[in-house]
Amino acid sequence: MLDALIGEISNFMYGKLLIVMILGVGFYYTLRTRFVQIRLFGETLKVIMEKKEGQKVSSFQALMVSTASRVGTGNIIGVSTALCLGGFGSMFWMWLAAFLGGGAAFVESTLAQVYKKRGEHSSYGGPAYYIESALHNRFVAIIFALALICTYGVGFNMLCAYNLQSTFSGFTFYNPASTPWVIGGVLAVLVGWCIFGGGRRIIKATSALVPLMGLIYVVVALIVVIMNIGLLPSVFDTIFTQAFDFEAIFGGFTGSCVMYGIKRGLFSNEAGVGSAPNAAAAADVSHPVKQGLVQMFSVFIDTMILCTATAFLCM
Repeated sequence: MLDALIGEISNFMYGKLLIVMILGVGFYYTLRTRFVQIRLFGETLKVIMEKKEGQKVSSFQALMVSTASRVGTGNIIGVSTALCLGGFGSMFWMWLAAFLGGGAAFVESTLAQVYKKRGEHSSYGGPAYYIESALHNRFVAIIFALALICTYGVGFNMLCAYNLQSTFSGFTFYNPASTPWVIGGVLAVLVGWCIFGGGRRIIKATSALVPLMGLIYVVVALIVVIMNIGLLPSVFDTIFTQAFDFEAIFGGFTGSCVMYGIKRGLFSNEAGVGSAPNAAAAADVSHPVKQGLVQMFSVFIDTMILCTATAFLCM
């Protein structure tokens, strides 16, 4: 009963309409910014490497916090699911979703900097703040804030914890009655340690863990690719051939490579969702656009690098 209800809600909220709206926004901002993803890519790298001043939150640290929220189950399970259900052509549409999503990520994080609030020790802000300040609609801002809290405070955490404990199910010591509780308890302690340490501890933890885990994953993927380098041309050929198999695309659009690629891409990189601007607002930069560029690069890291690494490992 509960599964059916969740399925109905998911199909309604995560269907074609929402995907078209989010991609449409990304396409619109890509045009309005004159393809900022390409035009200012070099400037983006310079901004990320800017040195931290005093106790302020640097662009790199804000990038790591937002990347920590993006990188996770969507990069591994989400990508493999898209490939299995939608075919290898899903990867192309995932790339397209990330490219267009970069435009949305740039704008939403720039706005977070423009309308951020300054606290005693740090800055804070996000979509809820600029909905209230720019659109003068406090009610919608509150609804958005509550939805974001429920999504990340409950939904995403439950999904990540469930997938983590599931990885241990193949081991002999796994006990369905106790192992999930033990893993959940360990996660609760670690997350609590970060949260109760304040924003500074969260920033320090993500700045240390995210580059390390990302580097390890990419290195492993590169080793596998190098060991099978002869198959690389056929991998790209398969991706582009299946991506433009119009019979498969239009024969069953809701289950096609287009839908699976775009849906999993959006789930993974979260461009336009409204989570990353909260981290972007905490950064101290000389111009709001700088943080927009940084968060745009986070989408690139998530999909173009990590999701692609997963796809190559699967293929």
